[in-house]
Amino acid sequence: MKDNSFRLQTSELDQLAQQLLQLENELNSNIPVTLWISDLHGAGDRFMAILRGRFGMLYQTCREALPNTFSVNKIQYLTQVIRKKEYFKEDDILMDTQDVIFCLVQILKYRLANIRNRTGDIFPPEFRNTIKRLISGLPVPDQVFEEKILAERLISHLAHSIRQILLDRIIVLGDIFDRGPQPDKIIRILSSPAYRDMVDYVYGNHDILWMGAASGNQSLVAEAMRITCRYDHFEMIDRLKFDSSKLAAFAEKTYPVEKITGKFKAKTGKGRSMEKALAIIQFKLEEQTIKQFPEYEMKARLWLDRLAAMLKNGDTAGLLDTHFPTIDLDDPAKLTREEQEIIDDLSSQFTHNSKIKRLLSYFFKKGKTYHIHNNSLNIHALIPSREDGEFEEFMGYRGKELLDFIQETIKRVGERYIKGEPQEAKDQALFFYLWCGAKSPFFGKHAMKTFERYFLLDKESHTEKTLYWKKNMQTDAFKQKLKDEFGIQRVVFGHTPVDYLKGKQMASSDGVAINVDGGFAAAYYNRGHALVHTPYQLFGIILPTPEEMKEAAQKLESAPLDIQLIDEFRQPMKIKDTAKGVLLKRQSNALLLRIRELTCEPS
Repeated sequence: MKDNSFRLQTSELDQLAQQLLQLENELNSNIPVTLWISDLHGAGDRFMAILRGRFGMLYQTCREALPNTFSVNKIQYLTQVIRKKEYFKEDDILMDTQDVIFCLVQILKYRLANIRNRTGDIFPPEFRNTIKRLISGLPVPDQVFEEKILAERLISHLAHSIRQILLDRIIVLGDIFDRGPQPDKIIRILSSPAYRDMVDYVYGNHDILWMGAASGNQSLVAEAMRITCRYDHFEMIDRLKFDSSKLAAFAEKTYPVEKITGKFKAKTGKGRSMEKALAIIQFKLEEQTIKQFPEYEMKARLWLDRLAAMLKNGDTAGLLDTHFPTIDLDDPAKLTREEQEIIDDLSSQFTHNSKIKRLLSYFFKKGKTYHIHNNSLNIHALIPSREDGEFEEFMGYRGKELLDFIQETIKRVGERYIKGEPQEAKDQALFFYLWCGAKSPFFGKHAMKTFERYFLLDKESHTEKTLYWKKNMQTDAFKQKLKDEFGIQRVVFGHTPVDYLKGKQMASSDGVAINVDGGFAAAYYNRGHALVHTPYQLFGIILPTPEEMKEAAQKLESAPLDIQLIDEFRQPMKIKDTAKGVLLKRQSNALLLRIRELTCEPS
């Protein structure tokens, strides 16, 4: 019995020691190299092109990995070798194949300081053993350096391996859908085997819109389709196997393009008719939700009674459009029979379409209302706050508790959507509020003025006033409140474009607040930002415009990237320096305590 007890104790000790060493290795490893990107808005081709270039991180990786004695020209030469995956001679760079091999090995060693990398998946099998020996400082056959073809093939494989591990994490701060025609392409990229395990996703308001539509919220179904038609994305509709024929027939019959005088954006006649038909259906359904849920405090958004009164009294001087054949002037929020049939058909398709389900299941399974990484809180838009700098309350929750409450609701809706089970009306309605409500953490304005912009002549009525997030984030007290609430040191958010051309900076002067908007929507300058955190630096990247990317491709060059340095560290930042490190250290201490208890127990 004593021998059995001893063996069991020894076995437990070995297991605990293994766990302890794994934790200590992770604590002392470099932080993962992380990329933040936000507001991709359906620009699939542009995202793929920039992602292929790894957002300019190759030069920075080489700079950090190699000695300070290396000149800028040498670093740039090596980045070209890695990018092209081949050795070439440069007149003013005196580096032969052996020099290049040793430099590439040094870069690999630097990146592999992060223990989460799996070398078996990174190194091509033909040179796997040779590369591992080089990294370990063990001898390799002389032919590797002396035979030209072997040296050049090794360089190609080393370059390939480096490109594979430039990035450890990608944090997407929401808004894949709307405006651009390829949200499905972006989701396929992020969920592909090459990226799915390295992506963290935070919901954006446009993702919330589509998720709410998928849950069966009919006003959001109308809105998601309206925005799609507004940008004439009929190829996307067809690609997703979505049948819009009933809607198109109804819209073109009811709203002939020559009678549409409101501020509609679609460029095709079919698109304009469908956009207006969906707008009217949307406004009617929104008013029903607002009346059903008075706790949302959105009575000011009830426009249809006011519109009906204008039409009844002939008081239409302030209207851009007066053609409203489906509005009952005595009951303006009531859908006509045809409108009800249209929205029922669209809603059924949204909740049952298999292609849409594959896309939106990614959000429900992968997404979060917020994500904490290293020492940063990552959100799409904001934490609702008041003018006095306190957290705003909604549904009895505020701050972190509010985001957790929203996450629980989204998770519940997602599980029912994926299983094809009925939803609760209050859950579906919450998605509407999260899309456009003043206290939503995804919106941040006092109201969404879609009705006013379409139909009212008075431009002052179109203004969507930004609430208190931007102002509060300029105060030390509010930033400290966020740090205390979430246990972080920085806040990274998207949603709001930063106009680089007007000298705007993406980070606050203290580096605590960082605004990352990818600028992928043409309406928002088309020159956005990404953010990169390496063990040595935190820096923003000013992304190239589509025109700059096209010009660079024609010249077979990489597109220009401007850098905004936000922070740098004299020693490489380790996992133990992060919020995650605090939790891991607690686990490590607990394991060590148990090991000591076992070794002190009487035999």
